[in-house]
Amino acid sequence: MTDVLLAVGTRKGLFLGRRRHGSWELSAPHFPAQAVYSLGIDTRRATPRLLAGADSAHWGPSVFHSDDLGETWQEPARPAVKYPKHTGTSLERVWQLHPAGPAAPDVVYAGTEPGGLFRSEDGGETFELIRELWDHPSREKWVPGGGGLAVHTVLTDPRDADAVTVAVSTAGVFRTRDGGASWTPSNKGVKAVFLPDQHPEFGQCVHKIARDPVDPDRLYLQNHWGVYRSDDAGATWQDIGAGLPSDFGFAVAAHPHTGDVAYLFPITADIDRVPAGNQCRVYRTGDAGGSWEPLIHGLPAEDHYGTVLRDALCVDDSDPAGVYFGNRNGEVYASADDGDSWQQLASHLPDVLCVRAAALA
Repeated sequence: MTDVLLAVGTRKGLFLGRRRHGSWELSAPHFPAQAVYSLGIDTRRATPRLLAGADSAHWGPSVFHSDDLGETWQEPARPAVKYPKHTGTSLERVWQLHPAGPAAPDVVYAGTEPGGLFRSEDGGETFELIRELWDHPSREKWVPGGGGLAVHTVLTDPRDADAVTVAVSTAGVFRTRDGGASWTPSNKGVKAVFLPDQHPEFGQCVHKIARDPVDPDRLYLQNHWGVYRSDDAGATWQDIGAGLPSDFGFAVAAHPHTGDVAYLFPITADIDRVPAGNQCRVYRTGDAGGSWEPLIHGLPAEDHYGTVLRDALCVDDSDPAGVYFGNRNGEVYASADDGDSWQQLASHLPDVLCVRAAALA
């Protein structure tokens, strides 16, 4: 069985899990008393680089990196992510750390609150604000979501390093095809159920997006009410929520190798943020959203109230794929067989905010 590194960001520190020869071990917390809202595992290096967006109540947010699988961590002498003076604002939180594809080997993107996108060309040690998105003409009408005004999802196209898709809460999906020189809202078909005009050009509360591994133009989107698929890289979207117990939720992940396979964790409602039907269930589609099946083997059968947040569901690149999620009960679950069966790796952790996993050679 492939060795795997699992990173679990919580409200009070980072926990690292290692699977060796089929057995799991979980570390003591790194960054104790700091909330870890974002994680990245950059597998483009001989030894993966770990990236962590940690938030100290005393010192504020920062980005740390490790080149020895979490044994030691480095923090830049100057803030890695800092808003220029002309913006009149400051960094509240780093919501996303996304290593770009192999065509841009040292590029890492950081999505932040208040609604900014930053780019690093040195593996995540220093970042620069992408001003063209910050200065987008629609920005003055962007409205913070419940968690703030945040760029919380960044996807790079494996075929084209200049093609980047982001999701902003609550401005919706924006795309660039020229390396960030220009940005286009890409929300056609996605509802904003909380607005009088439910189909605006922008203003949707997108919770997460994932990319299909076989067809890079196929995207899956979990919205604030609504699950959608795009077959044209986000230009248009169609509803695929039929068959789910609820189409409200936060997280979505795509299988790392097999096309048309994606995973969700449905939530009852925006006003009742617990698992749909009070059941701890991951749902999987094998036909790009045409149908959904609950994955239950090894998950709790009794009533359950652990909410899974937008970055707390992920896959690794093993074959068969590992699938992982953590919840606000402080539980972490793992599957080593594409989600067919599960085991609980941890309980009684602080709130789980994000998870990332990678197979180790």
